[in-house]
Amino acid sequence: MKVKKLISFWERHVALLVVAFGALGYGLSWGFSDSLLLAPSDAPVFLWMDLIKTIFFSSLKMLVAPIVFFSLLDGLLQMHALTHLGDLGRATLTYYFTTTMIAILIGLTVVVFIHPWESDSGNGLQKERLKAEHSLSSDRFIERKEGTPIGVATKMAKEVLANPFEAFVKNNILGIVFWAFLFGLGWLKIRPQDKVLPKIIHEIQEVLLKILSWVILFAPLGVFAIAFDFQLRFSTGILSQLFSFSLVVFGATMVHGFIVLPLILKFIARQPVIPFFKKALKPLLIALGSSSSSATLPVTLQTCEEEFQVSPTVASFVLPLGATMNMDGTALFEGVAAVFLAHLFGMDLSMFEMISIFVMAVVSSIGAPGMPSGSMAGMQMVLIAAGIPLEGIGILLLVERPLDTFRTAVNVEGDMVGALVIHRFFSKQLK
Repeated sequence: MKVKKLISFWERHVALLVVAFGALGYGLSWGFSDSLLLAPSDAPVFLWMDLIKTIFFSSLKMLVAPIVFFSLLDGLLQMHALTHLGDLGRATLTYYFTTTMIAILIGLTVVVFIHPWESDSGNGLQKERLKAEHSLSSDRFIERKEGTPIGVATKMAKEVLANPFEAFVKNNILGIVFWAFLFGLGWLKIRPQDKVLPKIIHEIQEVLLKILSWVILFAPLGVFAIAFDFQLRFSTGILSQLFSFSLVVFGATMVHGFIVLPLILKFIARQPVIPFFKKALKPLLIALGSSSSSATLPVTLQTCEEEFQVSPTVASFVLPLGATMNMDGTALFEGVAAVFLAHLFGMDLSMFEMISIFVMAVVSSIGAPGMPSGSMAGMQMVLIAAGIPLEGIGILLLVERPLDTFRTAVNVEGDMVGALVIHRFFSKQLK
């Protein structure tokens, strides 16, 4: 009985445990750094930390290829179904892609002009790479020696046009993305009306996300080992840099939520801003509390239909789609986080490389699960594509959940604004 209660407590409070274990690992490493630095590399403490990290990273790594492939294939099949709904489907997709691109522009502006974590680096990593055992792979699809646009394009072409089985084995993200789209387009060409495969693909994706949720339960221990090892080896003052990073992400997310979306609401949906926030307060608060756009969906639907008088046809179409596709905050977070981690690991990125990372963040946000910390699935894809060690995920988990609450609220706000935009242009046609 006690074991069941412990497991239940762990599942319900895994986010708090991640922060607590991360702080514990950081504190222990800081407190014992002088004695541990003199210890041999094969000392038990290092072997145990290495074992915990290996289990955590290997668990994440084994899910990368199947999650990337099936999530993109699932999203492609869903989008194909939407285009068959005519103007309503195309308008909805246009709105979601437009707001996502605006979020990406905000993120790019932030990493180019506002990057306070650089001033907190202190000793930092002194621009040295992590040791080979810390890296998922020594290959990057973006390489400094191929930094010209033509050189990067050549490298990307080699990665994209790879053998599909080799792409899966080597976690070649560009190759997996290409084959997901190619397979999906080929299937739609020969069986455009088939409804069996999309259902199977979606169920496989659900199974993979369930497995990922089990892996996340191991995150507190993994983050403990990462924080302990990272602070001990590099003494980077990581907490101050994480704090600066969190402020930047929070500020960028608020710009999208309190400036961009209200402007769309006022000038395109033709709705007053202040009354909107008063009526939308309930779903926004639930989104803040649950960190899940999917869990908030029933309340979002009710609010749009009853408070905003949105057509039930529009609401039942736009809002469920937004809960799985409209991940502006997720794309923004993943792009900024990747650039931040590149700096943390001493990796210099050109403007072209940063744009490539944000493009990959957009791709990974399509079909991202509407559940707490769901962006971590796509984060793996972005980090691997840019050659950033997966240790970065463990570092991000220290601050990801608090940021996820605000990100989810902005996503839900964007869903409701989208419903009002679509309602304005299609309500007469649907009567």
